Amino acid sequence: MGEGVLVSRPLYQLKAEFFKTLGHPARIRVLELLSEREQAVGEMLPEVGIEAANLSQQLAVLRRAGLVTTRKEGSAVFYSLTSPHVAALLAVARQILTGVLSGQIELLGDLQSPVGSPVSSAGPGPWGRRCATSPGGWGI
Repeated sequence: MGEGVLVSRPLYQLKAEFFKTLGHPARIRVLELLSEREQAVGEMLPEVGIEAANLSQQLAVLRRAGLVTTRKEGSAVFYSLTSPHVAALLAVARQILTGVLSGQIELLGDLQSPVGSPVSSAGPGPWGRRCATSPGGWGI
């Protein structure tokens, strides 16, 4: 292939690469902080809880992925989200996790109840536990 030729990749592959970018706890924490407001690197350091060099690496990954942008003010570098959709994605992820964890807590309660007692008032999903499609499931 010659230079300048764009190779088309399936959307699912691009999505997988996007989610890989989000696959580090420090990056998620940075995006959460930036969902609140623009922040300087020094402000984020104590909140993220990693070394300055590691934070810089994680910020560079987010910048290359187009999720954050920078601006300089004197010697300070400020970061912000490139889109409010990033904050919305984090909020949706929180809702999904809340539903999943709620289902796991209910399943644990069912497992701890005495043998022969009803499984749950909402009824189990197709595999004997709550799921997104069962009544009283995740509701997402």
